[in-house]
Amino acid sequence: MVRRVLTFVYQEVKGLHQAAYILALFAFGSQILAVVRDRMLAHTFGAGVELDLYYAAFRIPDLLFVLFASVLSVYVLLPFVNRYTEQMTPQAGAAVLSQMFTLFLWTYITAVGILFVAAPALVPYIFPGFIENQSELVTLLRILLLQPFLLGLSSLCGVVTQMNHRFILYALSPLLYNIGIIVGIVLLFPLFGLSGLAWGVVLGSLGHLLVQVPFLRESDYSFCPVSKVDWKLMRKIFAVSLPRALTLSVNQIVLLIFVGMASMMAAGSVAVFQFAFNLQSVPLAIIGMSYSVAAFPTLSNLYAKHNQAGFNRQLLTAFRHIIFWSVPAIGLIVVLRAQVVRVLLGSGEFDWADTRLTAAMLAIFVVSLFAQALLLLLVRAFYAGGRTRIPLYVALASGTISVGLAFALRSWYGKSPEVQNFLVELLRLREVAGSEILVLPIAFVIGQFVQLVVLFTVSAKVFNISYRPLVRLSFEAVLAALAGGVSAYITLVFVVDGINQDTFIGIFLQGLVAGIVGMVAATLVYVAFGAKEVFEIARSFQSKILKTDIIAPQDDSSLN
Repeated sequence: MVRRVLTFVYQEVKGLHQAAYILALFAFGSQILAVVRDRMLAHTFGAGVELDLYYAAFRIPDLLFVLFASVLSVYVLLPFVNRYTEQMTPQAGAAVLSQMFTLFLWTYITAVGILFVAAPALVPYIFPGFIENQSELVTLLRILLLQPFLLGLSSLCGVVTQMNHRFILYALSPLLYNIGIIVGIVLLFPLFGLSGLAWGVVLGSLGHLLVQVPFLRESDYSFCPVSKVDWKLMRKIFAVSLPRALTLSVNQIVLLIFVGMASMMAAGSVAVFQFAFNLQSVPLAIIGMSYSVAAFPTLSNLYAKHNQAGFNRQLLTAFRHIIFWSVPAIGLIVVLRAQVVRVLLGSGEFDWADTRLTAAMLAIFVVSLFAQALLLLLVRAFYAGGRTRIPLYVALASGTISVGLAFALRSWYGKSPEVQNFLVELLRLREVAGSEILVLPIAFVIGQFVQLVVLFTVSAKVFNISYRPLVRLSFEAVLAALAGGVSAYITLVFVVDGINQDTFIGIFLQGLVAGIVGMVAATLVYVAFGAKEVFEIARSFQSKILKTDIIAPQDDSSLN
């Protein structure tokens, strides 16, 4: 039994759809644990000051993680490792990883040392709403500085696991990360208070790393600290990686600014913002991240071989399936937002007002689900093609727009009763305090759409690719979303309205029945239009994606 499990975990998976569905399956499991984690936090604390501090403490470590892990990621290092392996030997490819590992150790230790000392001076400026809780926030921040270090090392290990198409092993890491946080909530918080929650994050980060170490040690690409660094090579890597690191940092800086703004709003605003953001990240991880991660190694390989036709086919295939899944999901989530939030978070200290405000923010965030999912893939396509500066410039522009809009909308919202009444009525927030937080997801969503439109336009020219094949599917997806959303709404109003909504089971059943009806309606629309994605998905499942045998690469004919 143990051997069979290990064989399954370490198997090689090469087909795009098979890899994407395996990643989606594990992403689903990870997101289930993430929801359990958030429900436990909501139950214990509600949307209050404690969770505001906990989530605020993540912002600087998350920014550090993005900066360092971006340089160490598969999307940057894989082309270099492949090139040195092809031109020389696997040992030459491993040497690239060893040099990056050495630089990471020295640079991170230096940066964290400075931040550890400077934290008491930085916190009041970044989070002006938490002056009274400064000491506690500094303590949480200092503990969480361990998280980017461990996740950075895990990211470097991920280069080896993804390069060898060990997607199952790679996908296990997020599961262990969330398990560690749950352990922190259950066991460490009662012993150490909020610091225990932070140590749970560190424990999860350690699990994220250690699960990949056994495969790494047996691989030809095992790395270790070295005394000599090829600075010419490092400059080439940094020329590619720094734009990517800065691109991702833009999003983290935007979120950092948003959390700083939320700290000055009603108590619990940071927690509500983070809960809604986390919930919309569940379908994003399952759909967008799965396809973008699965497609990248093949995109990188095809571009390196100057196979532009194959590159474009692979890109369009992933685009089609992201649109196929994400657009109908938007319709269902918007309609069922209250049921989703109440079932996943609504217990203990998380009351009905918290639920309504979080549900409203979720509805706004999720409107950009397909845009965010397509961006995950589109940005990776630019990385595979070595065009890392383009996403950076676009991200800087869209991030600036988001932040500017956030400040402008907040001012407008405070001065305009008409705007307040419009949003309150639209999102059913009458008599719910703290609705000014809604301006932040609105600004975020607009920025994401700006970024998508610009990158689509630029990518069409850079890769000489036509997106016309996506027009018909997009139309079908919108109809499927409308059919699913309307069917779910009718079911809520006329079919399951009598179910007791004061109990967990009642709300769960109400959402489940309406959700199933909505999914069936969306599927029927796709089938009625003869969407080929339905048949591609059926073929992929018929290939037994969960078997432990090695799966052959996807045939090019299925990518058309």
